Amino acid sequence: MKFNIALLAGDGIGPEVVDQAVKVSNAVAEKYNHEISWTPALTGAAAIDAVGEPYPDETHDVCLAADAVLFGAIGHPRFDNDPSAKVRPEQGLLKMRQKLGLFANVRPTFTFPSLIDKSPLKRERIEGTDLVFLRELTGGIYFGKRGREDNGNTAFDTCAYTRDEVERLARKGFEMAQQRSGKLCCVDKANVLETSRLWRETVQNLESDYPNVEVSYEFVDAVAMRLIQWPNSYDVLITENLFGDVLTDEASVISGSMGLMPSASIGEKTSLFEPIHGSYPQAAGKDIANPLATVLSAAMMFETAFGLKEEAKAIRDVVNKSLAEGVVTEDLADGGKAYKTSEVGDWLATHV
Repeated sequence: MKFNIALLAGDGIGPEVVDQAVKVSNAVAEKYNHEISWTPALTGAAAIDAVGEPYPDETHDVCLAADAVLFGAIGHPRFDNDPSAKVRPEQGLLKMRQKLGLFANVRPTFTFPSLIDKSPLKRERIEGTDLVFLRELTGGIYFGKRGREDNGNTAFDTCAYTRDEVERLARKGFEMAQQRSGKLCCVDKANVLETSRLWRETVQNLESDYPNVEVSYEFVDAVAMRLIQWPNSYDVLITENLFGDVLTDEASVISGSMGLMPSASIGEKTSLFEPIHGSYPQAAGKDIANPLATVLSAAMMFETAFGLKEEAKAIRDVVNKSLAEGVVTEDLADGGKAYKTSEVGDWLATHV
């Protein structure tokens, strides 16, 4: 098979970790007789520096023409430290999600047998954890009306959802639950927020279409607590944009490192695959960043975008092998040898 993949390395450690995912993907393609054409494009602070826009039209055209998008990270401290900046890297991420229709963010959380004691949580609490969040990605407070009043002394951000936006994400959640253990949790704040009441009402109306799925409804604050106490009690969770942003970062720590968790954003026009971590500018250019989340995102790409389960398993297997044999970057070395980012990528590609 032949694939055209848009390559958006982005900022900070993005280019370094994406390079390793490319190495591993090319090794898998060679092993299974596929051909990958990579098309690089600018986004984030790198695009602002080059053309003054964090998600240029040229980049959008590259993404539209691609079979899938592999993305690194967005963000730069010079923008973080300047609240008055009119153009920001993160605006490119929101614009990309909106223009590509990337409405469903799929974020799995699972444990690695060789790393289970590196988690900040006790083994008996997290062993067997295998859950997945579906976060709505193109609506809610991040895309609502915002502004300042009262001479800049009052600020507002508006959270709005339509029933159609909720339903299309919820149906994906029901479908995913059918393929897994048949359990779906709707996470909201329906005791306070009108948007959450719309979420709960919409999901309840869909229950009869999926009689084999057991649905529960929990408030976001309760889920935040239970994720730490009993994460393996969850399977598929669906929620709105802001809640999902917070909860998925919390859940990522269960595995022992944010540098391990992949994600996919499923859209109307294409799908995008990225690690859940940020641009980590302190490590940029030092060849020390953990590339495994990006490599596992490539595995999700092979399986989700191309339907190639064996190729995806080959990537996951070699990642588990690297963890078991201690071929890891400094965040996981725990006093042992710390490999460089590029060395981990080379090892993974060789052992595929």
